[in-house]
Amino acid sequence: MYVCSCFGITEKQVKEHAEAGACTPRQIASVSKAGTDCGSCVRRIQGLLGRGACPRRELLENGSSAAVLAADPAPGTRPALDEAA
Repeated sequence: MYVCSCFGITEKQVKEHAEAGACTPRQIASVSKAGTDCGSCVRRIQGLLGRGACPRRELLENGSSAAVLAADPAPGTRPALDEAA
C-alpha cells in the first residue's frame, strides 16, 4: 500500500528504511522524499515508525546529537556514550 502518493513510497519501503536506521519521519524523508511535498503522509509514517527502540532516537533524547551523527550501530546494538561529554 502506498504511504506517499507524491513520490510513490510504500509501507514496505518505509519499514525497510526504518530497519536500516531511519527512526523519524525526517530521516525517512531524507532517504526517500516521503513527506516533503504535500505532507499528508507524515502522520502515517509516524504511525508506521511507532515508538519502538531506536538507538539513534535514544541518543537524541539523551542529548547526544554528536554521537548520533557518528554512530552507525549494527542492528540490535548501541554505541557506548562517553559520560564526560
